[in-house]
Formats: sequence, structure tokens, C-alpha cells
Amino acid sequence: MAAVVLSEPEKLYIVHGVQEDLRVDGRGCEDYRCAEVETDVVSNTSGSARVKLGNTDILVGVKAEMGTPKIEKPDEGYLEFCVDCSANATPEFEGRGGEELGTEITSTFYTVFSNENTVDLKSLCINPREHCWVLYVDVLLLVCGGNLFDAISIAVKAALFNTRIPKVRVLEDEEGSKEIELSDDPYDCIRLNVENVPLIVTLSKIGYRHVVDATLEEEACSLASLLISVTSKGSLTSIKKVGRGSLDPESIFEMMETGKKVGKALHVALQKILDEEESLGTSRQKVGFLG
Repeated sequence: MAAVVLSEPEKLYIVHGVQEDLRVDGRGCEDYRCAEVETDVVSNTSGSARVKLGNTDILVGVKAEMGTPKIEKPDEGYLEFCVDCSANATPEFEGRGGEELGTEITSTFYTVFSNENTVDLKSLCINPREHCWVLYVDVLLLVCGGNLFDAISIAVKAALFNTRIPKVRVLEDEEGSKEIELSDDPYDCIRLNVENVPLIVTLSKIGYRHVVDATLEEEACSLASLLISVTSKGSLTSIKKVGRGSLDPESIFEMMETGKKVGKALHVALQKILDEEESLGTSRQKVGFLG
């Protein structure tokens, strides 16, 4: 992940501020920055979203393609995640630098989406054991400016909300052979219910306190962080500790409680933006990926 090198006085300034619940940018420890969210930004996808959080800039595209259900789940479709760490995002991604981070992000999102209630995968089944929809979720890191996992989770949920999958009819002839007919009406489509899709909240331990939505400078002062995925109802679905420092049980409990509270508020704010964009329909002014 993009790293910032701070001098000891700079670190002390940030750490002392956090202990007083006053961060360098004026926020309190539990305050989130305003995120810019825009959906339907890439034309050749089934759904897409772009999220800017501080200096972090994420683009997510979802492509629905027909595939074969997995043997162990013959009546379900499935999601595939792919993360591309653009060399422009940070110099550290040049060569093979971004591969390790890309693998870590991919693994984290497979864990977050492993809960069977996250997305209704049965709605992606076309024909049991034969045909299903596979949703390829492609994540592109354009700029890495801190709090990466949270920003990606917001973009993934927004892109899935924006996803439209063509309605399908399975036609069977007298000999029993099946033919699949896709609707060519763009409004005749399946929409995903994203109510149970969690958002990731990263809590970074700095000194004796923890902060949400850390900047790169704050991340440089933190030896341990907790990544928790939270549903819109405040349920915790996964937890992961990152960083080389340790966390005591009391800190972990406090961080989890903060994460659940902040996560619920984040869901409400994101859904409000998504609903507002949806209500504008074709009349809304699009900035677009190249805007």
C-alpha cells in the first residue's frame, strides 16, 4: 500500500492530536470525510461506480456473463473479483509492486462476500446445473491516498446497485434441447438487492485511541488496524487485523463497537446518494470516467 515517510516530530504531532480527539484535518476520531460517489460511469459494463475518498480514487465495473454453475451450488450464480493496481496510483505499483496488494484485496472481498445472505445468488441462476450469470467485479485503483479498503467497498456496493442483468427466457423444443433468449429491452432486466452487501470500516489504532477513515499520514502512525465488514443493520460479518502491532481485547471490542456505529451511518449516507441518482434517471448530468 502507498506509504508516507514522516519525521518523528510530524508523527508526534498527529499522535498527540488524536489523543485529544482532534485530527490534523479538523475531524474527530470517529468522523468520516465526504465521499464522492458516481454510478454508471463506464459504458461497456453491466454496472459501474467511481468513488473518491480524500485522495483515494477507485473505479469498479461489473460485467454479467453467462457461465456454468459450480458443481457444489448447481442452482446459483457467483461473483468473481479482480483487482488492478494501476502503476499511476503510486510509484510502488510499478513492476510487480501492486500484485501483493491486489491479492490481499481480492482475498478480503471473497471473505466479505462469502456469507450466503450478502447477495441472492439464486436469482443469478438461469437453468440449474447448466446456465447461470457470473458477475465479474473489476476493481481499478486509480489513486491510493489512504483508507483503501473502505473506499473499494463503497465502490463495489454502488456498482452492484447500478448493475442491470438482462432478463432471460429458456425455450425448450420438442426434442428437449434448450435455447436461451436474452431480452434486448434495456429496461427488462434483473436488479440486485444490495441491502445485505456489507461495507468495510477500517479502524486504525494510533496511540491509545483509534480513528476511522485514516489519511496516509495517519496510517503511517498506526501499527495495527482492524478491518470489519458491517451490514446496513449494524451486523458484523467479518473481521481482520492488519499491521505488525498488537491489539488488546479491550481495544478490539471498542473498535468493533465504533465500526458498527460508523458502518450503519455510512450505509445510510451511501443509500441516500444512490437513491437520489436513481430518481434523476436519464436526466442526471454525468461526469463520467473521463470527466
